[in-house]
Amino acid sequence: MTDENGAKRTVRGALVKVLLHRRDERGMTLEPHASRCVREGEVHELVTTDHAETAPGARIDRVGFLGFTELHNAGVIDRGDEVWIGDRRIGTVHGFDACHFPNHYNILIAAPVPVSGGDLALAPELPVVFRPAS
Repeated sequence: MTDENGAKRTVRGALVKVLLHRRDERGMTLEPHASRCVREGEVHELVTTDHAETAPGARIDRVGFLGFTELHNAGVIDRGDEVWIGDRRIGTVHGFDACHFPNHYNILIAAPVPVSGGDLALAPELPVVFRPAS
């Protein structure tokens, strides 16, 4: 089996709204897709989780809501991409929940513990970066 993935551009954006809450029984559903194409100007929600399951349809309950990001360029966001807000590495893309699509995706971010935007003292306009794992 050969590797299908070559180099790709970094997807950049900015935080447009900070969220402050966490949930232990959210009931998100992991999409079967390990990547999603995104467009310039789209707004997506950033959600941390400590769930490890990556099977399609896995239930994601323990979450922390970071906020919403507006994307500055189109690209592809893949499971495993690093997620940075400002100069802080938040975690890696765990997958996607589409319960609000086509309005927005919930981009699930694997982190040691679910944290909110308040926990991290996030602020609007902080840069958001999705880049291939180093």
